Amino acid sequence: MPVVASPLVLTTRTLPGFVNAHSHTFQRGLRGRAAGGDFWAWRESMLAEAERQTPELVRSTYEPAYREMLAAGYTAVGEFHYLGVAEAFAAADAAEAAGIELVLLHVAYARGGLPRFRQDSVGGYLAEVEELRSRGVKVGLAPHSVRACPREWLEEIGRHAASEELPLHVHADEQPREIEECLAEHGCRPIELLAIAGCLGERTTIVHATHADGAELDLLASSGATVCACPTTEADLGDGFLPAERIRHRSIQVCIGSDSNVRIDPLEELRELEGIARRQTGRRGIFTSEELLRFGSEYGAAALGLAAWPEIAIETSHASLAGVAEDDLLGALVSSCSGEAVVAAR
Repeated sequence: MPVVASPLVLTTRTLPGFVNAHSHTFQRGLRGRAAGGDFWAWRESMLAEAERQTPELVRSTYEPAYREMLAAGYTAVGEFHYLGVAEAFAAADAAEAAGIELVLLHVAYARGGLPRFRQDSVGGYLAEVEELRSRGVKVGLAPHSVRACPREWLEEIGRHAASEELPLHVHADEQPREIEECLAEHGCRPIELLAIAGCLGERTTIVHATHADGAELDLLASSGATVCACPTTEADLGDGFLPAERIRHRSIQVCIGSDSNVRIDPLEELRELEGIARRQTGRRGIFTSEELLRFGSEYGAAALGLAAWPEIAIETSHASLAGVAEDDLLGALVSSCSGEAVVAAR
């Protein structure tokens, strides 16, 4: 008689979906092609990749990348976008087709970068934001950095974010050279400049902050701003380490992003956050498993202005979780699993 295989029984647990609060999805195409040198050498390769993007290429390449995110457990993504308005709509179409919740963090770029990144005026930038909103795209304001936006742009963007109650995301303190240039131009450090310009508040997310000093961290804590950590990208680009324990000590909220998408795995980002904190302090358990999962989900959603986002199901019978006691499940999920333990987005 033929042998009949027993049906596979999956045991699952539902959790809030992970939220990818900072993604440059086109940079997924750089995997393996931009190794060597430093951040600034890598940036030249990134600019070349950005220059070749078209609405059609964005539409065709972002959808599979967004599906990768969903398969890994990300059910929402903040796309930090500086490729142009037509490409922004293409990204929104790709996200809709993939079934992932999208917030388009439309980037303001006054100087530097490529001509295609830049707007002629801050008014022109805000008009682009409102065009996206008028066509149903969820948006956030995103001055790229203090390198790319002069103080008067930051001031106007900060006012608009406050009046419209929109998220505001900005790269800051990612590289020492960025800090040196800000000190030379403005006489203060990047996060200090953002505070002076009215860009710090509860809807603000500072991306990276790997080189933030104590005074800047105090500003983040007092303003209620969030830090978006992107550990796999920060490691890949040599950005440094998040000042994890100092952030923990100040009760600054943290979320995560896949950034350059060298890796797409929220559990790896969270595990690396705790690993950084352990190596900095020589102690274990700086962040609890529950805290880390909140970093990966609700704090990211709050940073994107999302009140609701899809859940995920975790396969508790997956090999990486098999035999783990119920009380240890969340700890094992964070410390021992990859996105392969995610069964499906709900």
